[in-house]
Amino acid sequence: MFHILQLKSVLSGHLSWHGARLSFLAMFLIALLKVKTVNLTEIATALNPKAKVSSNYRRLQRFFAGFELDYDVMAKLMVSLLPRPADGYTLSLDRTNWQFGQYSLNLLVLVIVYNGVAFPIYWHFLDKKGNSNTAERIALLEKFIATFGQRCIACLVADREFVGQKWFKYLRQKQLLFRIRIRQNFQVAGKQGQIPVMAIFQHLTVGEQLVLSRKRFVLGQPLYLIGLRLEDEYLLIVTNQTPERALDDYARRWNIETLFGILKSRGFRLEETHLTEGESINKLLALLALATVWAFKVGEWLHQQEPLKLKKHGRLAKSLFRYGLDHLRSIVFDIQLKMDDFLFSLKFLSCT
Repeated sequence: MFHILQLKSVLSGHLSWHGARLSFLAMFLIALLKVKTVNLTEIATALNPKAKVSSNYRRLQRFFAGFELDYDVMAKLMVSLLPRPADGYTLSLDRTNWQFGQYSLNLLVLVIVYNGVAFPIYWHFLDKKGNSNTAERIALLEKFIATFGQRCIACLVADREFVGQKWFKYLRQKQLLFRIRIRQNFQVAGKQGQIPVMAIFQHLTVGEQLVLSRKRFVLGQPLYLIGLRLEDEYLLIVTNQTPERALDDYARRWNIETLFGILKSRGFRLEETHLTEGESINKLLALLALATVWAFKVGEWLHQQEPLKLKKHGRLAKSLFRYGLDHLRSIVFDIQLKMDDFLFSLKFLSCT
């Protein structure tokens, strides 16, 4: 119980929850480290060693079915653990989905990109298959702005799914800097009327890029166009400001794919949950977000003390998240030898 009591004490500095709820959260995080999956049947085997597995399982069910979670408080907790760059946060918007039996589970996620990884701040369970709509995207951004203010946003990056006339108009009216990829079959306004965007960039050679010096109308909105020729396709970006930096900013979008790997097969195996109700999935992601930032920050510190080796392709031999996660898992399985390490790891859940 040592780990649980110490973790509960740290969490109480962030969350004004009842003591029993804080104990549950601490036990859940420790159990998650042990069993390496979000499957509640497995979590129940490690949740509280002093209780029967069946009692643990019922406690898990009660939390996900009945406890009301304040997502603004959870968002503030996450942001407090992430350093704020001088020019503000880079936000990324994307979807992740998976299939459980007959259920299609679909999440729209807004993240902060930081040091090669993305961290969930707000998200929305989409009770449908396929893409999000403009109203759903706006709702997530408005939540972030209402809680943290617009001035802390450096830019928003998003992939080809996140396009549309109303969406682009909203971003321009809010004066939010954005870098969004468009499809190769888009039409833009030219001197002779609408022309395919590829007519502008098809002359590029592999690795060559072109930043247009004046705005073109894309979906009725005046935007800058940037193109980069890749090996087998074109990377086409639209933005409303400073187009010369658009490609570098957009490259950070890939960090959200790293996050989805962490949540799924390379970390907490989200696909193994049997939860299907939207609010329960939302709560689960809140707990995973906290576990993710904790593991990452431990890994970041470990890398400063004992740097990971670089492979020939220039990437680290292990991700910082995996470095921290493996270390935390070793701690919770070795109370006697790792007590001091565990206490030290909790400092990364303190506000920076």
